[in-house]
Amino acid sequence: MGGDGFAVDASVVKADANRQRSVPGSDGLPAEAPGRAVQEYLEVLGDAAFGSATPVTPKFISVADPASRWTGANGGLAFFAYCTNYLIDLKHAVIMDVEATTAVRQAEVTAQRIMLDRTQERFGLWPERLAADSGYGDAANLAWLVRERGIEPHIPVFEKNRTDGSFGRDDFIYDHRTDSYTCPGGKELRPFWQPGREAKAKPPADGLYRYRARKVDCHACEFRERCRPGDVGRKVLRSVHEGARDLARDLARTDAYATSQRERKRVEMLFAHLKRILKLDRLRLRGPNGAKDEFLLAATAQNLRRLAKMLPIRPVPMPT
Repeated sequence: MGGDGFAVDASVVKADANRQRSVPGSDGLPAEAPGRAVQEYLEVLGDAAFGSATPVTPKFISVADPASRWTGANGGLAFFAYCTNYLIDLKHAVIMDVEATTAVRQAEVTAQRIMLDRTQERFGLWPERLAADSGYGDAANLAWLVRERGIEPHIPVFEKNRTDGSFGRDDFIYDHRTDSYTCPGGKELRPFWQPGREAKAKPPADGLYRYRARKVDCHACEFRERCRPGDVGRKVLRSVHEGARDLARDLARTDAYATSQRERKRVEMLFAHLKRILKLDRLRLRGPNGAKDEFLLAATAQNLRRLAKMLPIRPVPMPT
């Protein structure tokens, strides 16, 4: 059974930890640090939603709740926090699943996959489309949605645009038949110019093919200064998952995509309700399990409120 459409997003919630009781991240957690939250932190060091979410060392580690993440994601003063991740039904704004993670973007993408699979296993529901912001629009995640789960990604593609005034990637036209790009000057860019090298080539370790023009073409081109400001010849990167990225770009031009992006705001409204009405702007419990319990209870309360409004109102019989 499939659902019409789901949306996914995450929101940062302050942990019950402060800067005064912390140590520099490069020093690591003190060996004498006690408490249940510390034990839970050690248990999730290899978890993709917590310790293994990113190789970047945090600036500070809380002694009281080391699994919380020091973050300045809200644009103001940094603080220790967890992330609550919601997967909602777009039609009714019912929360289908909730997952607690550390406060980094990589963990949010992991949570999205966990929640989609868990919703299918528990309820037999599988969305036809998934709406999200550009944080979920990296090539690997789009490929996972399209190729492995058959879900239309109504997600903005994450792009790295050039800021030096030179030609961007969109100025180069790709030809599937010849597996080459054509530059604004009409010259070809290929990943290999020698057939022998192409036959021996292996998939790139970083997932990016590099298309280069001939040196003689670049030197004689009238657009040379605008196309390649540096001394190195111009190259264009193409992901091994570019097919999924192209599909997401095509979907972004449809009316269904515009509808999904408009309906996606419902998950943001749920986060606003979570913090302003339910007052969950700071956790009361420590550790990953404490965060999971609070996020799950809060989502349950929000669902009960939503479902109560969906019940039909029965007329009260008049006394005779």
